[in-house]
Amino acid sequence: ADNPGGAYNPLFLYGGTGLGKTHLLHAVGNGIMARKPNAKVVYMHSERFVQDMVKALQNNAIEEFKRYYRSVDALLIDDIQFFANKERSQEEFFHTFNALLEGNQQIILTSDRYPKEINGVEDRLKSRFGWGLTVAIEPPELETRVAILMKKADENDIRLPGEVAFFIAKRLRSNVRELEGALNRVIANANFTGRSITIDFVREALRDLLALQEKLVTIDNIQKTVAEYYKIKVADLLSKRRSRSVARPRQMAMALAK
Repeated sequence: ADNPGGAYNPLFLYGGTGLGKTHLLHAVGNGIMARKPNAKVVYMHSERFVQDMVKALQNNAIEEFKRYYRSVDALLIDDIQFFANKERSQEEFFHTFNALLEGNQQIILTSDRYPKEINGVEDRLKSRFGWGLTVAIEPPELETRVAILMKKADENDIRLPGEVAFFIAKRLRSNVRELEGALNRVIANANFTGRSITIDFVREALRDLLALQEKLVTIDNIQKTVAEYYKIKVADLLSKRRSRSVARPRQMAMALAK
C-alpha cells in the first residue's frame, strides 16, 4: 500500500477459505486509495475478469478491454485458481500481467493454494505468480483465535468470559469465519433465552457443531484431508522428504493438529 508497483510486485496470497485473504485485498486497496486518492484501483473476483473478456469478445471490444485493465494503478484479483482450464482467459491475463509489471503497476492475487499447485493453469503464469512475494495465510493460532472471539464479543457489547472464549477457540480451529459464526450463534441463543454465557451453555448452543468437530478433527483425518487437498500421499506427508511439495502440506498438518 505504501509503495504500489515497487516492493512486492506481484504479491500472491494463498490459504484456505475464511482466513482473510479477501479482507487483506480490500485493506491494501483502501490503503493505496488513502495515500493516492486519484489512483485507479480495481478489485474483482477472477470470474469477473473472465466474464468481462467474454463480453468484450462478443461485442468486438477486446481493445477497450485491454486498455481498461492495463491502465490501472493496482489490479487486485481474488481466487485466481478459477482461471484453471480457461485457456483464452489465461492468454489474455498473461499479456495483461506482463504489461502491468512493465509499467510498475501493482498486481495482487489470491488463491486457495500455492501457485505451482494450481492445476489447469499454464506454467508460464504460475512462474510469474512467484516473481514477487508469495505469502501463506495460515489458520490462526489458539491465542489469536481467543483474541478474535474476545474482540468480536466486545464489538457486540457482550461479556464473554475468558474460559468460554478459550473453550470455543480450542475446538474450532479451521478459520476466522467459522469462529465468528459460532460466536454469533452463541450470542443469538443467549439473547433469545436470556441465559448467561457459560461453558455449559456453549456446549448446548454448539452441540452439533462441536460433535462434528470432535468426529473430524483427529490426527489421522487431518493427515488424510491435508494429503488429499495437496494431492500427495499420506506416506509422503510422514516421510523425511523436505521438498516444497511435501514441506508445505506437512507444516499445514502440524498447524491444524496443535
